[in-house]
Amino acid sequence: MGSLSIWHWLIVLLIVALVFGTKKLRNIGSDLGGAVKGFKEGMRDAQEASTDPHKELPRSDTIDVDAKEKAGSRDAR
Repeated sequence: MGSLSIWHWLIVLLIVALVFGTKKLRNIGSDLGGAVKGFKEGMRDAQEASTDPHKELPRSDTIDVDAKEKAGSRDAR
């Protein structure tokens, strides 16, 4: 009673496939695979950054701008 045989696992898999449907399970599998891949890439990037402390990681979401003061903003106070 303590261990489950292969037949128990096949029945559970069949019930899960019937409840969720194969398309939904395929989508869940691809989402999970993408998350694992992203996690591995993040870990690899973090490990590369830790080996060279002076190396800055590239950031594509930043914008380089020069801040300029408005000419009349200080005089108005």
